[in-house]
Amino acid sequence: MTERPAPAGAACSRRSFAGALLLGLAGCAAPPEKPADDDDPGDRLWPKPPERPRFVWEADLRSAADIFEDSDTDRTRRRLTGERLPTERVFDKPAAVAARAGRIYVTDTVQRRVAVFDVPRRKVFVLGLRAPGTLAKPTALAIDGNRQLYVADSTLRKVFVYDALGLFQRTLGEPATLLRPTGVAVDSGGERIYVVDRADNDSELHRVLAFGADGRLLAEIGSRGSAPGQFNIPVQAAVAPDGTLWVLDAGNFRVQAFDPAGRFLRAFGQVGAGFGQFSRPRGVACDGEGNVYVSDAGFGNVQVFDPQGRLLIALGRAARIDKPGRFGLVQGVGVDETGRVYIVDQLFNKVEVLRRLPGAEPRASLSRSGGGHAAASGDLYLTLDSM
Repeated sequence: MTERPAPAGAACSRRSFAGALLLGLAGCAAPPEKPADDDDPGDRLWPKPPERPRFVWEADLRSAADIFEDSDTDRTRRRLTGERLPTERVFDKPAAVAARAGRIYVTDTVQRRVAVFDVPRRKVFVLGLRAPGTLAKPTALAIDGNRQLYVADSTLRKVFVYDALGLFQRTLGEPATLLRPTGVAVDSGGERIYVVDRADNDSELHRVLAFGADGRLLAEIGSRGSAPGQFNIPVQAAVAPDGTLWVLDAGNFRVQAFDPAGRFLRAFGQVGAGFGQFSRPRGVACDGEGNVYVSDAGFGNVQVFDPQGRLLIALGRAARIDKPGRFGLVQGVGVDETGRVYIVDQLFNKVEVLRRLPGAEPRASLSRSGGGHAAASGDLYLTLDSM
């Protein structure tokens, strides 16, 4: 039995990602990895030189092999024993992603489950296949400070809750209350769980429902419309460290902020192909500093904004060929406690991992030298200074 050769740089990426993530969880950081020799190695640094890089491409996740250390000794052992790396594809149609404490959770709407990349243990497992925690169409994920996982299921019209071991605990909501849950977010204490309920396109019930940890309905936020605090096809949500709820209001091409009680605070975004505008927004996430990450399938990128809605940087660009930093159909986005960014691509069937470099906290200072349609092309030029 012979082992299928890995793509150029794949083994190096496996070593660097698994090791670097564990270092990051321990409070250390690894230097950027040099790209393998290639006529087109993709985009691996953001922004590009001569600007000081703030983010670096780290890995693509598709199979358990992508989180193996894969040392020279390991490869020699496999050649001698005929052992093969577990390169089987983990998901068929990835949609949403969330990560914490070295575990990366990815929903698969075709296989009707959640795939879990457990980096510290170098294993991949799945959840959502066994009753009573069986899933039908998992569309969104959230993780609280106790590492409980919340999974919104748009077909079963409820939210499933699993503990840190992946064991089913309970459900929130029911079909009588939730019409089409497409997003879920939770505060760090697990005390308020926000469910984005977009219903049907012709429904007036486009809203966010807030539940307590005990499953009680606490509040209903918003209604159908375009005024501040209203929604038109809300799809995803995220909670910032200060408790601010951010809702991706896709049909209005904006992101709206609410306080924990559901009171409207502010909004940013509009339709267009320019800086800070949206085309087909798909996912939203927050990092430890409260910055807001919005994935866009139209631009093939993730735009990063500060809490006031000022654009900081755009990560990635649309492409027809799979390379680092290139995306065919962007979906969900997640950010973990180390500052790593996880971007789901359904066309290229991957979760791409970008690492924020040490001391690389950006502040908003935009240069339009790239032209008025920079967001759509991916060639976004920014001046980013350390805070």
